[in-house]
Amino acid sequence: MLRMAKVKPGDVLYDLGSGDGRIPIAAARQYGIRAVGIEIDPKLVAEADETAIKAGVSQLIRFRNEDMFRVDYSEATIVTLYLSEKLNVLLRPKLLAELRPGTRILSHDFRMGDWKPEKTVRVPWGKLYRTVYLWTVPHRRKTSGHRTVS
Repeated sequence: MLRMAKVKPGDVLYDLGSGDGRIPIAAARQYGIRAVGIEIDPKLVAEADETAIKAGVSQLIRFRNEDMFRVDYSEATIVTLYLSEKLNVLLRPKLLAELRPGTRILSHDFRMGDWKPEKTVRVPWGKLYRTVYLWTVPHRRKTSGHRTVS
């Protein structure tokens, strides 16, 4: 997921449904970027905090026990998801409203409804495959009256 995101210095990664924190921790370790994990299970947040300390990257990461529908995503330049297609579809309007154009969104195994991904990669996983999807937040169109202006 991180290779597909083309992580660069200054990026800020938000991982929704961050679980044990492996994606934010990998981003901080491999790329030295700031990362925020959003997780609804407080036990997983505590576990992720502990793992980040052991990995020596806790200064770059915050794990937050919050509802992903109430978080402000405007500082993110990369968003990673491992949710469900239903949750991805429900989150899509919020992400598109809050994220800046050019922000990369990556989802493990689940699409975003009818929003066609720019890139789809199948990754070997044991005897099976996982699929990672990539979208980029498009530039917003400005409207003036009834006319759309690019």
